[in-house]
Amino acid sequence: MKKIAKVCFWVIFSFGLLMAAGITAGGLYLSFSERVGEAAREGQRLAAQTDEIPPVVEEEKTGGLEDMIESVMPSVVGISGAAGGDASAWNMGSGVVATENGYIITNQHVVGGSDEIVVTLYNGATRKARMIWSDSALDLAVIKIDGERFTAAELGEAEKLRVGESVVAIGNPLSMQFERTVTAGIVSATGRTITVDNGGVPGTMEDLIQTDASINPGNSGGPLINSAGQVVGINTVKVSAAEGMGFAIPIDLCRPVIARIKNLGRFRTPYAGLYAYTSEAARYIKNVEGFSRGLYVAQLDAAGPAFEAGLRYGDIIVYADGREVNSMLAFRCLLFTHQPGETMTVSFLRDDSLREVTLTLTEKPEQ
Repeated sequence: MKKIAKVCFWVIFSFGLLMAAGITAGGLYLSFSERVGEAAREGQRLAAQTDEIPPVVEEEKTGGLEDMIESVMPSVVGISGAAGGDASAWNMGSGVVATENGYIITNQHVVGGSDEIVVTLYNGATRKARMIWSDSALDLAVIKIDGERFTAAELGEAEKLRVGESVVAIGNPLSMQFERTVTAGIVSATGRTITVDNGGVPGTMEDLIQTDASINPGNSGGPLINSAGQVVGINTVKVSAAEGMGFAIPIDLCRPVIARIKNLGRFRTPYAGLYAYTSEAARYIKNVEGFSRGLYVAQLDAAGPAFEAGLRYGDIIVYADGREVNSMLAFRCLLFTHQPGETMTVSFLRDDSLREVTLTLTEKPEQ
């Protein structure tokens, strides 16, 4: 009996060992299988990711050139002017809205002498305009359309422009077919003086901004824009004998004009009755040497305020209203802060002696 019991014990013990080994082997098999399955699933996921097209990530816009142009564009308008009811003799040009209630800056040669002026807005609508102010010597004009809440451009300061600074010209070259054409360039120079044909009468334009941004017929009166989206000039003329030589009138001259028109509805141009050259222009035009600052008095109206106050040809104006002036732009900007009937002090050099006179300004005679 003991022998049988011993045999049964070893049979049961062996069977237990086999069962334990089987369970362990099964566990190992299941663990291995699960790991193999996980590895297979991970491989499939990675393969799927490899074949997947990555999503397009939108770049954050940082207010670049495109945004600046887009913001200014609604303030640029097309302008057509006709004289004498002759529908075949329309002048075509551009302009820029300067106030929300419809005052527009353009060139005098675009609208001067016109009996009818039509403005084409950004949305394609047309409005009749009327002349508010113009100056043929400056080739500037302000016209008015009726309405409110127009998109007005921001007027900058041309005085702060630097050579090499990026600028953009916007206008309607050749015709409205190419309306709001944008050309880009740099400020090539400032304070330029050029000779022009003013209706058959030779004349000069001074303190101009020179740019290589393309300016063509029809661009006249459109804005020259700096990188901040501010109007720094009004495009006026291109040198036809050369490429990349366009000119714009500094917007600084327009700022006091627009300010007064906005407040009073008109601008009476104050008149000093003089014309003066910078030292550079005096050397170029009059062969005058010997001074490096101030303005050389080259022309005087014998019946004008400057002559009557005592200024003479060859005097060098160095101060106006106590502020140093080295360009006609600076002089005119001070002059335009006055109204006819007000006084303006002028300090000048004559025979190496500094003198001062007081001008009683009049209204500029019609030309």
